[in-house]
Amino acid sequence: MEAIDPASAASAAFVFRLSIFVLAIFVGYFVVWGVTPALHTPLMSVTNAISSVIVVGALVAVAVPAIDEASWVSKGLGFFALVFAAVNIFGGFMVTSRMLAMYKKKAK
Repeated sequence: MEAIDPASAASAAFVFRLSIFVLAIFVGYFVVWGVTPALHTPLMSVTNAISSVIVVGALVAVAVPAIDEASWVSKGLGFFALVFAAVNIFGGFMVTSRMLAMYKKKAK
């Protein structure tokens, strides 16, 4: 019986995960562009909820104790994920607020 090479197993796992990521990009693109304008505001709310989950994961990544040398990588990536998710959340709320303001009747 042949032993499995760890490098080839790692590359196969990477290719598998990369293909799932690329498929998710295509599915997400077609789902978002297929949404009617009336459903845009609820979709933004769901996107904000997903980003809040990302914020929790980013906070966990930033809080990794400095045990090994690679911890600065997880802290840095966690920090960038935190910043990008926060921008997404606040930007989503701003866009949703502006869209809802369009439906309000103007005071005369």
